[in-house]
Amino acid sequence: MRGIWFLTTLSFGLVAAEDGLNAWLRYARLPDNIIRQAEIPSNIVSLNSTETSPVYVAGLELQKGINGALGKTLDVTHKSNKRSSIVVGTVDAFTAAGGKTNAPELEEDGFWLDTKGKTVQILGQNERGALYGAFEYLSMLAQGNFTKVAYATNPSASIRWVNQWDNMDGTIERGYAGLSIFFKNNTTIANTTRVAEYARLLASIRINGIVANNVNANPITLSDENMAGLGKIADAMRPWGVRLGLSLNFASPQTLGGLSTFDPLDKSVITWWNDQTAKLYKHIPDMAGYLVKANSEGQPGPLTYNRTLAEGANLFAKAIKPYGGIVMFRAFVYDYQNLNESNWKDDRANAAVDHFRHLDDEFDDNIVVQVKYGPIDFQAREPASPLFAHLRNTASAIELQVTQEYLGQQCHLAYLAPLWKTILDFDLRVDGEKSVIGEDVLSGKRFNKTLSGYAAVVNVGQNTTWLGTHLAMSNLYAYGRIAWDPTVDEVVILQDWTRLTYGLNRKVLDTITDMSMQSWEAYENYTGNLGVQTLTDITYNHYGPNPQSMDNNPWGQWTRADSDSIGMDRTVWNGTGFSGQYPSEVAAQFESIETTPDDLLLWFHHVPYTHILKSGKTVIQHFYDAHYDGAETAASFPKKWTSLKGLIDKQRFEEMLFRLEYQAGHAIVWRDSIVQFYNNVSGIPDAAGRVGHHPWRVEAEDMTLHGYRVTGVNPFQAASGFQIVQTTDNSTAASVQTKLDYPSGRYDLAVAYYDLYEGEAKYELFLNDRSLGSWVGDLEHKLGYTLTRGIDGHSATRVTFKDVRIRKGDVVRIETLPNGRETAPLDYIAVLPAGIVD
Repeated sequence: MRGIWFLTTLSFGLVAAEDGLNAWLRYARLPDNIIRQAEIPSNIVSLNSTETSPVYVAGLELQKGINGALGKTLDVTHKSNKRSSIVVGTVDAFTAAGGKTNAPELEEDGFWLDTKGKTVQILGQNERGALYGAFEYLSMLAQGNFTKVAYATNPSASIRWVNQWDNMDGTIERGYAGLSIFFKNNTTIANTTRVAEYARLLASIRINGIVANNVNANPITLSDENMAGLGKIADAMRPWGVRLGLSLNFASPQTLGGLSTFDPLDKSVITWWNDQTAKLYKHIPDMAGYLVKANSEGQPGPLTYNRTLAEGANLFAKAIKPYGGIVMFRAFVYDYQNLNESNWKDDRANAAVDHFRHLDDEFDDNIVVQVKYGPIDFQAREPASPLFAHLRNTASAIELQVTQEYLGQQCHLAYLAPLWKTILDFDLRVDGEKSVIGEDVLSGKRFNKTLSGYAAVVNVGQNTTWLGTHLAMSNLYAYGRIAWDPTVDEVVILQDWTRLTYGLNRKVLDTITDMSMQSWEAYENYTGNLGVQTLTDITYNHYGPNPQSMDNNPWGQWTRADSDSIGMDRTVWNGTGFSGQYPSEVAAQFESIETTPDDLLLWFHHVPYTHILKSGKTVIQHFYDAHYDGAETAASFPKKWTSLKGLIDKQRFEEMLFRLEYQAGHAIVWRDSIVQFYNNVSGIPDAAGRVGHHPWRVEAEDMTLHGYRVTGVNPFQAASGFQIVQTTDNSTAASVQTKLDYPSGRYDLAVAYYDLYEGEAKYELFLNDRSLGSWVGDLEHKLGYTLTRGIDGHSATRVTFKDVRIRKGDVVRIETLPNGRETAPLDYIAVLPAGIVD
């Protein structure tokens, strides 16, 4: 519900520095003139006195939130009274205590919020729903919204889970925010404080389940010691209504249980899994279920024994059904060892439908097939997975990714709700009828299902920001909101999150909205567009640019780029046949170049670089322009954020500014790598004359070198001019210098260098003999990205010294001291006039 936001004429005091731990649950004190408009009952009635009850913690949360936002201390009692109260509990508990309500019949986890009378009613269909209602009410108050409302809301789907990819040793696969809050040294952690704090965050966005361990599961998770530890984790999350699930390794009966087989039809295997399930439920009586990744990327599974995927999934479904559990079975199944790019028909995108389309009637009714939103792997843009149209009888859930694996690994701002909406709003037109993925399919309405929903890879860590950077938390918040209601507007979500996280100042709200809503498109532009996928290093760490790695690999994420053309032909008539996996109306659209939207052209069609897009540009010129546009947008982010100085607490302001400045530099690394590569491959010049033309740069190899040598890099496009300099050894001080031949004036000086893992080289920049500043190659400690030892697009970065007065003929010098594996590599110095992005 929307209210009147008091944003324009207020004077806001600054809060103390914040570390991000409270995320959007800060309950920051509102300005006095807003507080005076609040009409709050005099006490809180929580209709359950059991301390582990979601209703009990809802009462305490209401007390905490109202005290924080409004400065009012309300007592919490557990029996209804005749005073003006905030009552929180289930509908049944409220009516049993003599209360009267206009609440309609609610669905599971739904709630009723009524603030119109003297008593505020927060009533859930169950206790979890009541807790969700309490958070809804607090969200309104924390945003200064005192509108009188009376409404019910129900979830769009029953499954709203997060998947953590935490390893038992405490590391996190694709985690960019420190070590696990769940595991350490192959066992569970003893202190569950952060676990409970995480559950609180999840409950506030109505997430009702979590799988804490990696889908690439370690069998040791099922040891007796770890089962007991998992029980304690579940205990910490239970008061917040978050149920614990578990990823399983299919081969555990053999590798952990000592059996000679893990054949899902073998009686000893069936008995073993039944016994393990019974033991788990003794420790976790309300365990949500299992998550299984089988026969994908080297993981064991039923295909090993020529059993079907359904037979493998049903093994777990039967074991867990007596306890009310479900099995989330991932559709991410493909054989990366036998894909051959030279075979025009081979296509990893076909795998999910090929594996599952004939099994729709064979899965037990407590199995949910968990389908990635696109057919490949969390790319910046993909078409919606056609598998959703084939699972008419089998429950399905969509898999999204909050952790930014291919999308800048939390080092790049990328608000992902607009990306997710392209999938959720897509109409599959099954049998020619409306079949919108979010509204119709995942809700269960289209195929009359009661079991369906959402799962998101989240990967929070021990970093106080949870995800490694403050603005990335908008994605976790947005995921919860969208899983509850996929029709909600992404801007509304973002602005609610911003007010809760940064306060009510209009300039802060507008600036974060502006940056965030540009961020996904900008990232797509400077990484890979037209549906070509994110042109990262597919064979390594999925972070920096490496377009040449996208082809000639067994992983199936190909562009099929050559000197004349680019794109995957996925048509039925001439290509891999993928377009034919969609229902007929959608298949016909994607089969034709004329009706395929430009933003997915190279996903479905192989075309010449000179192909004319609907925009009137050629494919190659669009590539050039988009990459320059995207980098320019990223370059605007630090300036926009800087305009908020004094309006955001110092700690979060400075930490976010550092990452935005890093992103601005790395976006240029991306831009240059991609345009240089395709310029080299195609031989077609940039009509604007930008590619390979950098009048504001001085290449390091053209400077006077002391203790440095000139080398190439691999991949070649990861360096401006295809060459760099690095020190001749790893222990002696070195330097480069050059005389500047630019008109006198004020410039920004940017130094492009490479920051490698296992070394912290030191750098200092001088203008004539005056030091402009120094820095250390220590990004491995400041950023959470996947580390690299190579001089490449992952390690390439820039540092910028702003507004430096330069006279023609001045000498710039960089003095360095290599360290460890880091030979103080340098690429160039850019001398940038105002408004130039290079």
